[in-house]
Amino acid sequence: MIPAAMVKELREKTGAGMMDCKKALSDANGNFDRASEILREKGLAAAAKKAGRIAAEGVVDAYIHMGGRIGVLLEVNCETDFVARTDEFRSFVRDVAMQIAAANPQFLSREEVPADMIEKEQEILKHQALNEGKPEKVVEKIVAGRIDKYFKENCLLDQAFIRDPDISVTDLLKDKIAKIGENISIRRYVRYEMGEGLEKKQCTFAQEIAEMTKGE
Repeated sequence: MIPAAMVKELREKTGAGMMDCKKALSDANGNFDRASEILREKGLAAAAKKAGRIAAEGVVDAYIHMGGRIGVLLEVNCETDFVARTDEFRSFVRDVAMQIAAANPQFLSREEVPADMIEKEQEILKHQALNEGKPEKVVEKIVAGRIDKYFKENCLLDQAFIRDPDISVTDLLKDKIAKIGENISIRRYVRYEMGEGLEKKQCTFAQEIAEMTKGE
């Protein structure tokens, strides 16, 4: 017999329906963590089915960070205007904008990374591994692992989510699709950082004093 309090707790944690939570706990023999995993697995399967549906509604959101030093403009799409206005969807959009501001991804997904850039990175990593004395027969495997790490650092959808590093942004996206019940797509973004790309004057304290006293 599954206690009602446990069913209620699982529902509050996952947002799943009461009957789904009860069945998951029953299938997991009362193990709360396993029941959460079962619900998540079902949700991800449902999200995969929704991924091909057209998402033409949504919002364009602006997020300003660090007192105006970093700004993000982001477009996230969903299927209906109704969902676009919900707190759940808006909160997700804000979390993604904060992710972009904090983690500075260079690309939305690994598919957007130019092939010549990947080839150049692979060449650099290969020489790096050989210079470290790694056996040539395992270098290819090492390079593949480091390229995967490169994607996880530089591609938004592959990055660890800043609020929960145990999941990726893709995991977060799939969870939201399953919970909201519509396809959701992070379409595009632009990140601005104060002074980025500008050449800043480098001046030592001694040089500043010399400038101030010049002509005295």
